[in-house]
Amino acid sequence: MAKSIISEGKTTNEAIDKGLKELNVTKDMVDIKIIDNKEKRSFFNILTPRVVKVELILKEDVNEVAKKDNIVKEVYVTEEDLKQAEDNVRKFLENNIRKFSDTAKYEINCTDTDIEINITGENIGFLIGYRGECLYAIQTILSSIANKNVKNRVRVILDIQGYKEKRVKALEELAEKVSKTVIRTGKAITLEPMQAYERKIIHSKLQNNNKIKTKSIGNEPNRRIVISLNK
Repeated sequence: MAKSIISEGKTTNEAIDKGLKELNVTKDMVDIKIIDNKEKRSFFNILTPRVVKVELILKEDVNEVAKKDNIVKEVYVTEEDLKQAEDNVRKFLENNIRKFSDTAKYEINCTDTDIEINITGENIGFLIGYRGECLYAIQTILSSIANKNVKNRVRVILDIQGYKEKRVKALEELAEKVSKTVIRTGKAITLEPMQAYERKIIHSKLQNNNKIKTKSIGNEPNRRIVISLNK
């Protein structure tokens, strides 16, 4: 039977992106079933609570390919794709950045496959939200805007006031602190629910520690990490 997971998000795209990260696959490797897809909302209503559920079913042949050569399919992004995506994002931000704050400004940098956007300014912490929830909702929206009329999907990476770098540092410090407590007490510790990218940071930080082991339990959006002794 093909592996499947239920993923949740504020938008359909966010729910799908979370599921893809959880399975560590690309979109063409899964069948997607929308369980709860409520009406679309405007850009400035993203703080209104909502939940969209999707089921991602891993195509059976993907498991066989992974076993044989452990290759993850890469999508080729052309210069035309990047230019179109950048133009889409730049036009949107030019028209809307001041709606966030009078001092808000943005910077766009392009790599071979990605568009990196950094927004700075005074009193724009509300754009980050609790544990970055609002930031990632905006990133999903910007990704949809960027990829309009683009042949091969371009990844959009958004940061606001350097939040992501600070969050990575905080999570790595948390991982070290909790692992030491587990080793000292011998008792497993379950962390609070985290997004997939945050759990990946914890797993990566502790993967070379032979004294402990980590695993994720539960379903999105309440999936969390358990850190325990490696007996």
